[in-house]
Amino acid sequence: MASTKTTKPRLTLHQVERDFATDEQCKALLTKLRWPDGIATCPRCGETKRVYALRTRPFHWVCKNPSEKCPGVYRFSVLTGTVFENTNVPLSTWFRVAFLMVSSKKGISALQVHRMIDPVRGKKGSYKTAWYMCHRLRAAMQDGTFRRLTGEVEVDETFVGGKDRNRHWNKKSAQVRAAAGPQMPGKAIGYGKVGVTGAIARKGNVVAQVIGDLRAETKADFVRKVVSDKVELVVTDENHAYDYVRAGMPHEAVNHSEGEYVRGNVHTNNIETFWSLLKPGVVGTYHKVSKDYLPLYLNEFAWRYNHRNDREIFHAVLAGC
Repeated sequence: MASTKTTKPRLTLHQVERDFATDEQCKALLTKLRWPDGIATCPRCGETKRVYALRTRPFHWVCKNPSEKCPGVYRFSVLTGTVFENTNVPLSTWFRVAFLMVSSKKGISALQVHRMIDPVRGKKGSYKTAWYMCHRLRAAMQDGTFRRLTGEVEVDETFVGGKDRNRHWNKKSAQVRAAAGPQMPGKAIGYGKVGVTGAIARKGNVVAQVIGDLRAETKADFVRKVVSDKVELVVTDENHAYDYVRAGMPHEAVNHSEGEYVRGNVHTNNIETFWSLLKPGVVGTYHKVSKDYLPLYLNEFAWRYNHRNDREIFHAVLAGC
């Protein structure tokens, strides 16, 4: 009789609320994720020897390693050095917010979190609290080890920002071009929007970054940083700023301006799919994203995309906190 492979079901919000209803239950999971082998590591000196659990205080340890980083005795808890440290919000609420953020395909706004947040000390959590929690979790959405993209890689850029007709007079396209002047063409590109460059491996992850301007030199630095030297193929559009790729990498381009989108395995459909998640998410969920905080939103969308097939995605985001 042939054996059937069973797939572990994904967590539901009901299970999260049931299994992590108290701080003790939350701390037990965080302890398991932070120290899978059961041996606590001092967050200051990184040692495991002479680190003892405090019997009178669960989820607390003391480090007695005589070193420059830990002079004398250093006490710490499972929350030390995490995004949950020194928080007045119950851990059960943090867990709910984290689950909603990784489960929502296009994200969840701080205002929606504010509507759903648990009361804190008898008062309803403020919007600033919800906003703070969301950004702390976005900052934690970073893979611990970064590996440069290999195989077939697509590189493309996009612009994030409002439409020209909705801007104030001095921020419209003509005024932005005039202010940039002929000596600074990079600032005129996109008419005041924020330029974002992304690279995606067709059988792997995506990397998206705000790079300031979209000049050829800047794009070259980005590609050298995120794409492996052993890449099989780099695919871009017809933008001449990508001509530099031919110097050291196998490069093909599709000419979108002439209606060409696919030529065999030469296309940018995968990175365009990621942009189709990012842009509607920014417009439909967050409505407006500040340039200063856009890198955090890119963290969130890229991290969620890279873990799209991970059934332990909830545990993965907590492990990174």
